Amino acid sequence: MTVTRPEQSAQAEKKFCSDTLPKVSRTFAICIRLLPPDLEHSVLIAYLLCRIADTIEDTTSLNGVAKKRLLALFSDCLQPNGPDSGPLREAFESPRDDDELLAREADVVLREFKRLSESRQNAIRPWVMEMCAGMADFVSSPGSDESGFVTSLDTTEDLERYCYYVAGTVGHMLTSLFAQVTPPIPEDEYERMKALATSFGLGLQLTNIIKDVADDRQRGHNYVPRQLCLIAGVEPKDVQDGKYVHESREVVNALVDKAKGHLCDALEYSMCIPGRQRGIRAFCLTSLFFAVKTLRLAQQDDTVLKPTQKLKISRSAVRRTVVTTGLIASNNTLVKAYFRRLAGPVWWSRYLATRF
Repeated sequence: MTVTRPEQSAQAEKKFCSDTLPKVSRTFAICIRLLPPDLEHSVLIAYLLCRIADTIEDTTSLNGVAKKRLLALFSDCLQPNGPDSGPLREAFESPRDDDELLAREADVVLREFKRLSESRQNAIRPWVMEMCAGMADFVSSPGSDESGFVTSLDTTEDLERYCYYVAGTVGHMLTSLFAQVTPPIPEDEYERMKALATSFGLGLQLTNIIKDVADDRQRGHNYVPRQLCLIAGVEPKDVQDGKYVHESREVVNALVDKAKGHLCDALEYSMCIPGRQRGIRAFCLTSLFFAVKTLRLAQQDDTVLKPTQKLKISRSAVRRTVVTTGLIASNNTLVKAYFRRLAGPVWWSRYLATRF
């Protein structure tokens, strides 16, 4: 009989986590490699924990009641003496994709989480727990159907509240992790980052909602606030209907405008990180520049208005962005120049107007 030593098991579980990341997020797997090695693994585990919560919320195989129960369980599992994650394995016993496989193997990620230092665990735990609590509220809210899918948001405030739970929390979690690097981030810059962390996350999440509006609609999700639709003279269900191209464009442009404001804050957030922390800056800026390119595309390309197509930047554009960002990340003058080039003069003028 072959006996597996504990260190062998730990190595296998660490490898499982590393191998899983590119399967559930190609883009994040590209960005995370820019981080310092010690920080990279902590952020990887933090991301996979968030991805498990997102999968519980997003699956079509569970109803809203079951999702709320499993989100509460998963949150409790993060505690030092938390319960076993067996119910998650049972809920995703027959995974249909890599996300559900990850959720089935939540115990592997949780063990890796508890192998992190206490300070890293403390930086991650409260934000994932808040994410789970917020998601649980939404899967059981009047704006969700029996499957727990968000089908109706009344106002932009409702949308931003949802985005806070699924992405603003991530901004704060990353900020808490970044605070533990050496040499440390100066206190005044760190306080500024904490003030901008929510907006950093919201800008990236709003961009995802805009580019995925067609996919979300096909899956029964709807994150477009009724308020914006009524201003444009269209019902939420009719956004992307070929009969309402002008009205749909007006709704999308309103969402893009809101995302742009948050991404101006994301630029400021990234530049608060000292230039000597080049890897962390490149990690944040690469995500920002991907979002800027996506939003410009959303304004220029009517693919976003077509229910059967998905808006995305090309792989060559992704590669150029990664390379360019790595070269300029430490220099604020070059960072702002690249942002101006990608964003265009109108967006750049808006950024300047809010900073001076």
